[in-house]
Amino acid sequence: AMLRLRLLTWDVKDTLLRLRQPVGESYAAEARAHGLRVQPEALGQSFREAYGAQSRRFPNYGRGQGLSSQQWWVDVVKQTFRLSGVHEDGILTLMAENLYRDFCSTHNWEVLPGARETLSRCCQRGFRMGVVSNFDTRLENVLSQCNLRHHFEFVLTSEDTGFAKPDRRIFEKALRLSGVAPEQAAHVGDDYTRDYRAAQAVGMHGFLLRAAGQGEEPEVPRERVLPTLSHLLSLIEK
Repeated sequence: AMLRLRLLTWDVKDTLLRLRQPVGESYAAEARAHGLRVQPEALGQSFREAYGAQSRRFPNYGRGQGLSSQQWWVDVVKQTFRLSGVHEDGILTLMAENLYRDFCSTHNWEVLPGARETLSRCCQRGFRMGVVSNFDTRLENVLSQCNLRHHFEFVLTSEDTGFAKPDRRIFEKALRLSGVAPEQAAHVGDDYTRDYRAAQAVGMHGFLLRAAGQGEEPEVPRERVLPTLSHLLSLIEK
């Protein structure tokens, strides 16, 4: 039966936008600008370590623990470089501030194939649209820079709301904002737990974006799996 949907909510990272290059490459380029040679692979590894430790210690960008997301990220960047052997405080601060700014623009983000067309077509069909993302407050700006912001009635980030997916409260806030019943809403994302399962848990429909070759989660019916975003409308209208 055709889904009677009124609202579509969207994840952003790796659903609508992706990084142009691995984090290690961006960090290495910033280091080079200051005359430092650090291997991108080493920086990538250090970043994963620093990001993981910071996320465990200060979940959701330190919201509720007195940190701003800018301070949270600046600490991650500095620790990433320290783990890769760079210890000069002045340069660390400069690089961290530059990278925080650069990750707010099309300098580092690009729109995924099919995303623009799919969002436009969903708007044309009259779906109401919003963003539900575990992102910091830069997201509004990132979406504007990438020329996607106008598709959405609202942008809910985990930092703004205080709840990170898979917490049901960020989805409940989206439903309240739009005044749409959960069974008339669907969430589109690339993460099985944080997007697909979390949306289902509040009674919404879920669509899982999954590139060929990614692991198969058995609970996802084929009509809810998107090989690309361009498949979305045909699945909704089946």
